Amino acid sequence: MNGLLELWQTTGLATVTAGQATMMPVCLLLLYLGIRRGFEPLLLVPIGFGGLLANVPGAGIADPGGFLGIVYEMGIANGLFPLLIFVGVGAMTDFGPLLAHPKTALLGAAAQFGIFTTLIGALVLSNTFAFIDFDLRDAAAIGIIGGADGPTAIFLASQLSPDLLGAIAVAAYSYMALVPIIQPPIMRALTTEAERSLKMDQLRPVGRLEKIVFPIAVLLLCALLVPSATPLVGALMFGNLLQESGVVARLAGAAKNELINVVTILLGLAVGSKLAAEKFLTVETLGILALGLVAFAIGTASGVLLAKAMNRVSRDPINPLIGAAGVSAVPMAARVVNKVGLESNPRNYLLMHAMGPNVAGVLGSAVAAGVLLALAG
Repeated sequence: MNGLLELWQTTGLATVTAGQATMMPVCLLLLYLGIRRGFEPLLLVPIGFGGLLANVPGAGIADPGGFLGIVYEMGIANGLFPLLIFVGVGAMTDFGPLLAHPKTALLGAAAQFGIFTTLIGALVLSNTFAFIDFDLRDAAAIGIIGGADGPTAIFLASQLSPDLLGAIAVAAYSYMALVPIIQPPIMRALTTEAERSLKMDQLRPVGRLEKIVFPIAVLLLCALLVPSATPLVGALMFGNLLQESGVVARLAGAAKNELINVVTILLGLAVGSKLAAEKFLTVETLGILALGLVAFAIGTASGVLLAKAMNRVSRDPINPLIGAAGVSAVPMAARVVNKVGLESNPRNYLLMHAMGPNVAGVLGSAVAAGVLLALAG
């Protein structure tokens, strides 16, 4: 009997906690959303499975010496994985639409307004409710969710608020996946049928020289004005230069294929390690999810409203729908803009026009992260 009792005590059934039993269905839900519903599967599948591993009772997989703990320390704690992801993203990004219509960069900047509004909101919540405890570093990490840029959110959270990394990452990628659901009602509410039907002129061709000079110029400008944003912006611009230079096709191909694929697997598993019950099942997590949704909604609305304001002073009108693409969910936000535009005018193709503010949003969120890192770090 003693032997059977000792054997029982080594099983997961004997040692599982209520929190672990709760988190298992949560992680299975993430897997369902990624596999069955197609919501950001490249990240939700490894994050969900990493969460399952982290909540296996008694295994210690997410502990500092465990498998996921080692992966976390190797690339998340030091911020390496998000930077490598940005190299791959840069290699896959075409800044041509932004260069062809430079003023759409303002729309990408406006969409970051939700980040700073939510930072203030997190501090207000912390000062209002005794059971919520967010300091400036936590609030900055939460606010970046509004940029709808998963790697940026992970990078900033790992530097400022590692304990909240799991909730912030899940919120960021969840809202990125829900772009087709969240954005259209906001876009329709803030625009008229005539505004949504507005057709824009065809974009001018962008030369190879412009595309080569752009990443170098952006990096130098960032280094002069916002040095703290240089890691993210520099990684993005390096990947883009690999692609646009045209002389290192093998490196560009590796950056946007092998490199980003391998790092995405490790990044997702490492983030999943932060879904351990004792770190995720807190009141703060619910606050993060709510604030993230507010940040994303404000970012969408800000882009649309700025586009409408620009039309009042510009002789070259733009369809205000493209302002919603200023969030960094590339290219999903641009596709949603195109879909909503086609609903009002079947011949109103806005995809390439929306890609301008969309890629500007990637830059904007990286710069915003640098500013927050400088302020709260």
